[in-house]
Amino acid sequence: MNPTAHAHEASWTDPTCPVARTLDVVGDRWSLLIIRDAMDGARSFTDFLQRTGVARNILTDRLRRLVDRGILRQEPAASGRRQVYVLTDVGRDLFTVIVAMRQWGERHMFAPGEAHSVLVDGAGRPIAPLRPVDANGDGIDIDTTTVIGRG
Repeated sequence: MNPTAHAHEASWTDPTCPVARTLDVVGDRWSLLIIRDAMDGARSFTDFLQRTGVARNILTDRLRRLVDRGILRQEPAASGRRQVYVLTDVGRDLFTVIVAMRQWGERHMFAPGEAHSVLVDGAGRPIAPLRPVDANGDGIDIDTTTVIGRG
């Protein structure tokens, strides 16, 4: 399912802003934690319930929304008795967002030396800090960019 196929049915907070549209779909705490956990290997309803601690009714709602928006898809479990949730390519595209939030949290939500989980690459090395770049690969920030084409 292509999530943009339902864009005309949605009531967007700010119809011309990609950030607002994204937040309308994945901007609540539970949706982002479900996506994070799916990236970390959670597949079943029980996996998400145990990892997040979310109430069952909220988890049911968020999983349904994420499936409806094409971020997760359901497929039969290996046993064939239940359904599992798998990230779609659209959901996998949120990896950079999750990494950026993780890195921001590492910088600003922990005291120096305070223990926290660390995202590492396949060789066990911490991930380098993300940084936006322009078309030439040069670093950019809020002082060197502007938004155009807004309503």
